[in-house]
Amino acid sequence: MRIGRAAGVTDTGRRRLRNEDAFICEPPLFAVADGMGGARAGEVAARLAAGVLEEAGVETKGEQGVTAMIIEANRRIWERALADPATAGMGTTVTAALVDTDSGAVAIGHVGDSRAYLLRAGSLEQLTTDHSLVAELVSSGVLTPEEAERHPQRSAITRALGTEPEVDVEVFTITGEPGDLYLICSDGLPTMLADSAVAAALEAADRDPAVAAEALVAAANRQGGEDNITVVLFELAEGEPPAHEPAAIVPEPVVDDPVPQERELEPEPEVSPASLSRHGAGAGGRLAALAFIVAAVVIAGLVLYWGISK
Repeated sequence: MRIGRAAGVTDTGRRRLRNEDAFICEPPLFAVADGMGGARAGEVAARLAAGVLEEAGVETKGEQGVTAMIIEANRRIWERALADPATAGMGTTVTAALVDTDSGAVAIGHVGDSRAYLLRAGSLEQLTTDHSLVAELVSSGVLTPEEAERHPQRSAITRALGTEPEVDVEVFTITGEPGDLYLICSDGLPTMLADSAVAAALEAADRDPAVAAEALVAAANRQGGEDNITVVLFELAEGEPPAHEPAAIVPEPVVDDPVPQERELEPEPEVSPASLSRHGAGAGGRLAALAFIVAAVVIAGLVLYWGISK
């Protein structure tokens, strides 16, 4: 068994000025974190989580290893929030998949409402259960799945990294098969697209992770793009794993129209390590485009003033 093609994409969406998602797409580790918190704290939490998982990397094995690195991420975020009042109360979801190519096992660790899916034999299955208020209400029979999709509190999560000194990690293992296609995503995807639409997009892309990732983000934006959207896809294939796993495809962020609809701009936070910026969690294309337009207007005004004064 070996890891085949893989790709990751993150996008600010159409209603957010900031991207508080972060992701890792570095075989054999794949993960998505969706930050939350006031000011810039959400992106700080997501970057910290991504940094811890990336540090663990290929040295981590199985359920025990995945659990350990998520617990360590929780500790780092909690301690940073205690030390820095500007980040107090921050947290992040995380869903991580670690592939053991020797056994074909895929260990998945999960906290929050970012999701993992598996497309196998033409059928898409949600592997994780959301740690959210509406998921608990559905489980108890208070809400139907259809009612949950429209519930005003559908984004309220009941478990996150960094909000408490300890965290309960849900972890399990899937026995992989050649042809499996795994999808990890932040909630910005399923809140915009039904599972049937996700499955259709994957099949329409001929199960190519790079093509499918771009198609899913575009489809979620067409439906409104109410939140940041992050997707990571990887496939399992027959054969022996190479000496070095193939590099995953990580496209540049897509630049949208500059239509800010939510928050006022605030100063950039000090987030370390800077190398994690390629994982997302920062100013999105919308913010960059807005800055460019403002600069262009200022320059045009100066030119006009100079012409009149002449």
